[in-house]
Amino acid sequence: MALAFTSSSAIHGSLSSSSSSSYEHPKVSQLGTFQPLDRPQLLSTALNSWRRLAVKPLNAEPKRNDSIVPSAATIVAPEVAEKAEEEDFEKLAKELQNASPLEIMDKALEKFGDDIAIAFSGAEDVALIEYAHLTGRPFRVFSLDTGRLNPETYQLFDSVEKHYGIRIEYMFPDAVEVQALVRTKGLFSFYEDGHQECCRVRKVRPLRRALKGLRAWITGQRKDQSPGTRSEIPVVQVDPSFEGLGGGAGSLVKWNPVANVDGKDIWNFLRAMNVPVNSLHSQGYVSIGCEPCTRPVLPGQHEREGRWWWEDAKAKECGLHKGNIKDETVNGAVQTNGTAAIADIFDTKDIVTLSRPGVENLLKLDDRREPWLVVLYAPWCQFCQAMEGSYVELAEKLAGSGVKVGKFRADGEQKSFAQQELQLGSFPTILFFPKNSSKAIKYPTERRDVDSLLAFVNALR
Repeated sequence: MALAFTSSSAIHGSLSSSSSSSYEHPKVSQLGTFQPLDRPQLLSTALNSWRRLAVKPLNAEPKRNDSIVPSAATIVAPEVAEKAEEEDFEKLAKELQNASPLEIMDKALEKFGDDIAIAFSGAEDVALIEYAHLTGRPFRVFSLDTGRLNPETYQLFDSVEKHYGIRIEYMFPDAVEVQALVRTKGLFSFYEDGHQECCRVRKVRPLRRALKGLRAWITGQRKDQSPGTRSEIPVVQVDPSFEGLGGGAGSLVKWNPVANVDGKDIWNFLRAMNVPVNSLHSQGYVSIGCEPCTRPVLPGQHEREGRWWWEDAKAKECGLHKGNIKDETVNGAVQTNGTAAIADIFDTKDIVTLSRPGVENLLKLDDRREPWLVVLYAPWCQFCQAMEGSYVELAEKLAGSGVKVGKFRADGEQKSFAQQELQLGSFPTILFFPKNSSKAIKYPTERRDVDSLLAFVNALR
């Protein structure tokens, strides 16, 4: 993810070219109830002062020099609270729970002025910039350049800067740290020992430096992006992982204006507003990160399955939003984000629920009366959840065909057994038990649409 801020000249260009059109766009009324038209004086006088606002860089020293802030900013911009914890942001989150993204964005920019910035990753986060643009307020944008982004992502950065008349301020990883990591472990060590170390060097530490110069930041997190780690995110919160300008716990506020928006609605918005988007999206990429760790998603896959695909579903965070990840189990019950127990999935009369003895029985039989198709799953896994519709439909199609369709919950106490005896690598794993063979055949592809699964079954039964 790349992080950046607009310069004063960029703000001038952006506002002078679009301050009136931002309030008259024919699509805005369809996006929510927020009406920015009730600030007539803002358009005529205040914006003229904001255009001259001098914006400090992201990696500014924690102690700001008030002398660099123009008097116009102190007149027009709202007074910023000295400490984030002075306001009850849980209460504010409840008040804004049903607000539109435009309302939430406007509230964030109004409350924090030039002490807040949009985190731009080069994917759907362009929607955040468009919402900020529509408020008519000055805004800052930052991005993390890891040095391993796709060429298409860099091209999007350039298009966004030109479209909005802004300058993105990029944060880069420490060259000495990157050099030490690559020399010690190679260019692709994350495929062998997990992505956390590389992400920590290339993304988390640069982000930490950036956020130390802010009191708040704006992210594009959505609840539907990752049911395992993002299903509980509020529209605004005191950041649980990072520190802001004041230092210490509670010194940074995190805004998630599109938390309650479905991915399809984000794309409807982007198309309606005719804004630049990453050309990788048209090639099957949904969630886009660094080039070695991102790939297109296949039919039946969840969008986050294109990220760090060689790892468990519960680890699909790079560390930028690590506060989302909480305990998987509490008192033996599987949890989602540490709150409520998750309901089981693949729950239909056409799918047989197998116990451990039942699966062991299948493994022992050399001559089965009928072949079996079995999915090894965990109900908290968003990738299992994403393929539920396809698997249920497949079971309906195979009903009465002589092929039994089953499921085996392979997390928790059963995970070790599934790894040793059932070829479990990650969730979901699909196995076919032929009629006249004891050996299970593992489904070899990650295409989980009905046609691909049916072709696999028909080729083996």
